[in-house]
Amino acid sequence: MFERFTKDARAVVQGAVEHAEGARAQTVDAEHLLLALLDREGSRASFALSALGAGEREDAIRQALAEARRRAGLTRAETDALAGLGIDVSEIVARVEEAHGVGAMSGERTGRRWWSGQHRSFSKGAKEVLEQALRAAVARRDRSIGDEHVLLALTVRPGVPAEVLADHGVTHESLTRVLGGGAGEACA
Repeated sequence: MFERFTKDARAVVQGAVEHAEGARAQTVDAEHLLLALLDREGSRASFALSALGAGEREDAIRQALAEARRRAGLTRAETDALAGLGIDVSEIVARVEEAHGVGAMSGERTGRRWWSGQHRSFSKGAKEVLEQALRAAVARRDRSIGDEHVLLALTVRPGVPAEVLADHGVTHESLTRVLGGGAGEACA
């Protein structure tokens, strides 16, 4: 499938690996794909993000991703559902961080560079995003998978990236409109 990726989409995948390495994460996650998309300039995805005003809110998007990482990657909906069961996620995070340090639940590793030189695999969620990107390209009748397809895929897969994007006005519908509509509706 990777041979069908455009230069921009390949740069996003490589950027996601770099974000995972920088965070000392064991795997490349969907959130790393979003961070790599935010880094891009001059691509279809960066154009769409700018057109929807997300470029101006990039710092807020990065902050929202960091906050979700701190609560072990739980969405606000998941946090609210747990609260309904009497489980206070912010209290759990505070206690864990008190005992083990800030960011202890983020999945990031500190200390020794145990990951150095190892190949980082893609999490199930990140693989699903890339598979969804392929479906988005096929639905739009595009010959290659571009970074815009990765962005579209992030908006339809439930999880933190979709929640954060939607909170900042980037939904599948708004992206489809900005990217030219058409068959893109079928990728949902």
